Amino acid sequence: MNTPILTLIPLCTALALLGCEKAEQHAAQSTQPQQGGTLVYATDREPTCLDPHVAGDMPQVFVAQQYLDSLVSMDSNGQIGPWLATSWEVSPDGLRYTFHLRRDVQFTDGTPFNAEAVKANLDHMANPKTQSSTAGGYIRQYRGTRVLDTYTAEVTLATPYAAFLEVLAQGFLGIQSPTALQRSRDQNCESPVGSGPFKVVRWDRQNQVELVRNPAYNWAPPTARHQGPAYLDRIVWKFIQEPSVRFASLQAGEVDVIEALPPESHEAARRNPDVELIIAQRPGNPTNGTFNLRRAPFDDIRVREAFVRSADVEGALKSVYFGEFPRAGGPLSLATPFYSGDFERSQDYDPARAARLLDEAGWTGRDSEGYRTRNGQRLRAVVLIGARTPPSELTLWEQVQATTRQAGLELVLDQMSDAQVTARQAAWDYDIRTGYWNTNTPDVLRIIFTTAFVQPAGVGGYHQNSSGYADPGYDALLDSALATQDAGLRRQRYFQAQQQAAAQYLQLTTYPQSTRLGIYKTAHGVRLEPSLAVTYLYDAWVNK
Repeated sequence: MNTPILTLIPLCTALALLGCEKAEQHAAQSTQPQQGGTLVYATDREPTCLDPHVAGDMPQVFVAQQYLDSLVSMDSNGQIGPWLATSWEVSPDGLRYTFHLRRDVQFTDGTPFNAEAVKANLDHMANPKTQSSTAGGYIRQYRGTRVLDTYTAEVTLATPYAAFLEVLAQGFLGIQSPTALQRSRDQNCESPVGSGPFKVVRWDRQNQVELVRNPAYNWAPPTARHQGPAYLDRIVWKFIQEPSVRFASLQAGEVDVIEALPPESHEAARRNPDVELIIAQRPGNPTNGTFNLRRAPFDDIRVREAFVRSADVEGALKSVYFGEFPRAGGPLSLATPFYSGDFERSQDYDPARAARLLDEAGWTGRDSEGYRTRNGQRLRAVVLIGARTPPSELTLWEQVQATTRQAGLELVLDQMSDAQVTARQAAWDYDIRTGYWNTNTPDVLRIIFTTAFVQPAGVGGYHQNSSGYADPGYDALLDSALATQDAGLRRQRYFQAQQQAAAQYLQLTTYPQSTRLGIYKTAHGVRLEPSLAVTYLYDAWVNK
């Protein structure tokens, strides 16, 4: 089938609305959906846990979107709509949300969905024992849920939270069976139970997750293209880490959809008449290296800016990603509500300025290898590289290493297991921590840069504010942005928050996260869920 390719940038959020609807229509095709069959989906990263409440990384929410429903939905215009909750009221002070729930929903273990289930889920996310860095981090304001009747739940917050409904739409806060949540964390990680269009059958670690259709499903969100059970009988969610192997499997028709389409394969995908390509930027904080301000050398803003100015990120992106990934220069991605483009040039490559800043900071000596020194100590920084870091990301940091070396800074790429990275981060034993944060709200700035998030999420968890930045005025600014529903005031305050974060050089931002799907001619109706631009296969079908 010779089908034109549609590239979508950015994601459909409040600031980037138009292209996504076209992509969804394009992916659905003009032929009628067919019932049955198996869709094989291949991605690069395996989740550490299938319960997205635990920890909370993107591989979890991609697969969980297939078997968990959310309390509310978000459409391609960024508007909140019903889902498991049919309606809600917010108290004038913004502290109480009363949700009226559907009465016909059942989890796949037979447990009914009701107000007790809402309470159990929010309590689970907020419980430190869950180690819910993402979902729990989003609802730090949560104080409890009162069950008013079987299908009415009143949620109380400690402070007003304008982004509450927005985060409830995300798959990270997907609703699970309260019966299943009573199991151990490890059991629930292995086989979470939702009310979604598919259910988890088995997880063959380092190979695949098998999902089968939920035949009773009849409560899809209004953003869906149909109602009733999913078209597919089965989904095989495979893990193929090597990018070239993943793309070759797509071209050969061995898999129907691949995620994380490697940028070096974009052009080949565009030329292949059997392959469609969907690309959408995700909202939130771009891919980055966050500086640890709690110890030298990055406790000095001059050294932070010098590092940023000595890193030729644009050159590295062109080399490593073939020009397919744009530079992200500010603390928010383009697809994030209230994003401002005023800070995109704040991290431009300027080695002359970097040299002046390092001289001002006292790093004026040079050792035998050409690295800068001060009081006999080499200017050195360690960046933590986890085992699941994509090879291209490692290459990007190797190129940053090469250009910062020209400024006289030794950058050590310390590769280790993901568990070691978490332990090192929890102990503040690093200079640079790589990462990103995908979310559909600019409130991400509060999560990654304010003092409320310096402490880890539960015993053994990690802190979301990995810079250690602590400024009461900045905390108050972001709290005030959450305390108002006035869009104009929120825009103004989030502009100020972006401005301050950029001026403090808390991160070296590199490129915005994106969803990049390659779709073989056998698959149709593959869409992106609007809140986070993750794959949504409820409307998908296959003809093979």
